[in-house]
Amino acid sequence: MSQSFDEINASEMRASRTHPESTIAQLQKLLIGGEKRYTLAELAEQAQVTEQVAADFWRAMGFADTHPDQRIFTNEDVAALVDAQQLLASKVIDESTLISMLRAHSYISDRLALWQVEALVEDRARRLALDDTSARLVMLDHMRMVQPLLEKQTIYAMRRHLYSLLERTDAEYARRGRDEYAPNRYPLRRSLGFVDMVSYTSTSARLGPMALARLIKKFEYLARDVITSRGARIVKNIGDAVFYIADDLQTAADVVCALVERFNASEDILPVRASLVEGYVVSRSGDVFGPPVNLASRLVDSAPQGGVCLDAQTAQAIEAAGWGEEYYLREIEPLPMQGLGIVERYLLNRRNTITPSV
Repeated sequence: MSQSFDEINASEMRASRTHPESTIAQLQKLLIGGEKRYTLAELAEQAQVTEQVAADFWRAMGFADTHPDQRIFTNEDVAALVDAQQLLASKVIDESTLISMLRAHSYISDRLALWQVEALVEDRARRLALDDTSARLVMLDHMRMVQPLLEKQTIYAMRRHLYSLLERTDAEYARRGRDEYAPNRYPLRRSLGFVDMVSYTSTSARLGPMALARLIKKFEYLARDVITSRGARIVKNIGDAVFYIADDLQTAADVVCALVERFNASEDILPVRASLVEGYVVSRSGDVFGPPVNLASRLVDSAPQGGVCLDAQTAQAIEAAGWGEEYYLREIEPLPMQGLGIVERYLLNRRNTITPSV
């Protein structure tokens, strides 16, 4: 690579504006394998499947239905469809599972592509002092330089996270006895909760787009840094909130207290509140569901600024644990919650930290 990413001059930017087709043509070859030569019917013929199977595959990958005469498919699309059918033919999974996995790939890839592109646009705008339009044109022109590395990092991250999940699964279920299984109970015992920014709605109405983007970016960065570094995981970001989960209560207690402490000590960020609940859940489509999730969502809404709100069962589990002496629990006023009845609430703090007022 003869030119660094920072050595972009005005002539290159003008070239990007003058010849966008050549840039897209090169990206087309790099990313989807070149010429768009097949209609949906021809894609099906090449892969030796029915047209309905090809249409189901394309829709599961998250793309719009095509016109019968529209030629948008390449040889790489044929190969991907053939690979999917070979996986199905192996009998390792059935058709329903295949569609679910294709949708998972589609969903994650769509979000990943958007995240990477917007990060590169922001980088160009900030470091080269460009307006949004110019930054996007430069990003298009220079995507060829970074895409191979992004692709390698994506594969690396996927493999690493898959192995980490499989390793945790092996460790957890090797210890679980058959008597712990109950057919009518959610299968996964987890500790989870939410952290969200206080006064986000009113603050976002006052901020400009760039300032709001910086606020969200810092919130997500700090939350992800604390949660992952201490052994928990982010289930998802929900606007001004983050949903986290841990395999055990001790890790979750450490994480949620560290989250509040980190945000309280940080500048240029709104104050936060949080919740923590232990219980049984089910994991589907990359998300987590069950009564503990609903309870944690309600508890964070009722938590005071800078506070971590727990239910009685989770508080009792912490008190009964050997490591529980590291924390201080204070009972606060119970609240009626729709569908849950009267919920007893507790605030959690590490010892020797300030307890938020209610």
